[in-house]
Parts: sequence; C-alpha cells; structure tokens
Amino acid sequence: SHAGSLPDTGAVGLDHVTLTAGDLPASLAFYDAALGALGLVRVVELADEEDDAAPVEAVGYGTAEQPLLWVVAGAVPTRGAHMALRAATPAQVDDFHAAALAGGGRSHDAPRRWALFRRGTYHAIVTDPAGNLLEAVAQE
Repeated sequence: SHAGSLPDTGAVGLDHVTLTAGDLPASLAFYDAALGALGLVRVVELADEEDDAAPVEAVGYGTAEQPLLWVVAGAVPTRGAHMALRAATPAQVDDFHAAALAGGGRSHDAPRRWALFRRGTYHAIVTDPAGNLLEAVAQE
C-alpha cells in the first residue's frame, strides 16, 4: 500500500478511477483522443516487468504525473460507468466531443446547454468502446 506516502490533508477526495478494457488498443485510442482534448495525457504506462517485449497493460491519464484515470487490460470490461470531467471552456467541450468521435467513440449527447438540468453549464457525453460514458462540462 502507498497510503503512507500520501499527505494527510484531513480531506476526503477522489484519487483516481480505474476502467477495465476488453479491447485495450481501441480504448487507448479513444482515451488518447478524448482526454487529450481536455489536456490530460498518458503519464504512466505499465507492462510486465519480467518480459522486455510485453505489451502495455495499464495506462494512467492525468497531468503532472498524477493519474486521474487508469485504463487497464482485462477479460471482463467495465461497462456502464459514467465519469464527468471539467473543461476550461465551452469550446473545449466541443473539441472533446469531436476528438472522442474521431478516436472511436460514439456520441451520447452532442454538445449543448442543459438549462433544465444544470443552469450555466455546457456539456457533451460520449460513449467509449466498452460502453462507458465520458462527459465534459464547462461553466458558461
């Protein structure tokens, strides 16, 4: 456990989310595109340390070497998860949606204002290759 190395801030917060991908290359292409549009990049890639030619089995996306989202290979993929990430601007939400579709995702909700649901925000939701929902939301 690495819990002893974490600073004790006294606050409870989300450290990271892990999704299991049945088709890791397809999921990585999607997350590279969708998360890249939000400024999140691969900060960690893990493979079997005992095999020099081993394929990547886990990728951590985030900023400054702090993974926020892990995508890992596995026989039973995560399905039905919904994760929302903050975007800096409505234009970045549009970029996220377009990049996610180009990266192999499907549109769940095109970029728009949802005045009845959340006033003052602009959202888009896409579906990853395994069926999880990824949302970008910006304040207006």
